Amino acid sequence: MIIAVDGPAASGKGTIAAALGRHFNLPHLDTGLLYRAVGLAVKAHIDAPGIEALATRAAQELDAAAIDPEYLLGAEVGVLASKIAVFPGVRKALFAFQRDFATQPLGAVLDGRDIGTTIAPEADAKLFIVADAHIRADRRARQIEARGQNVDREKLLADIKARDARDAAAPHGGFHPAHDAVLLDTTNLDIEAAITAAIAQVEAAIARKSARS
Repeated sequence: MIIAVDGPAASGKGTIAAALGRHFNLPHLDTGLLYRAVGLAVKAHIDAPGIEALATRAAQELDAAAIDPEYLLGAEVGVLASKIAVFPGVRKALFAFQRDFATQPLGAVLDGRDIGTTIAPEADAKLFIVADAHIRADRRARQIEARGQNVDREKLLADIKARDARDAAAPHGGFHPAHDAVLLDTTNLDIEAAITAAIAQVEAAIARKSARS
C-alpha cells in the first residue's frame, strides 16, 4: 500500500504522514528532507552562476542515511530547498531514491510536494494537505521556538508566501493536487483531529479500491 501526502510548507503533512505510517505500520519518508539536505549542502553557493550544477552533484552524492532532521527544519533551509528543487538535475537525482522507497514490497507513506502526481501516481491513497499561510507560519514558528531557536515571525510568513509562489510556478509543474487526491484543510483542526480525518480518508480510499477489484 502506497500513501501519498502532499501539500505546502507547514501544512501539517509531515506530522500527518508520520502518524499514518504508525497507524498502518508502514515506513515513512519525508521527501522534503532530501531537498533540504541538498540545499544546505550548497548554501554557500546558492546565488552563484553555477548553482544548478553544484546542486545536481550534491543530490547525486547525497547520503540519505546521514540526514539529521534537527539540522534541516529551519525556515532558512526551507528557502534553500525551494530554490534548488526547481532544477531538473536535482529532481532527477532524487527521483530514484523516492521511487525505490515508495515501491518497497510492503508499501510506504511519503510526504512532499509531488508524491501523488510524479513520484507515486499509482498510490492507493492520496491526500493534499492545505492550511492558511498565517496558520502555517505560526505552526512553523512554534516548532522552531520549541527547539530553543529565535525566529522572526514576519520574515517567516514572508518566506512561506514566497515559497508558495515558487512552488506554484515551478517549471516541473508537479505541485498541485492529483486529480484523485482528497483535499484536507487543517486550518481549523488541531493535530489530533487532522490525523483522525486523514486516517478516515485513507481507509475510505482503501475501501473504494477494494470495491473496484
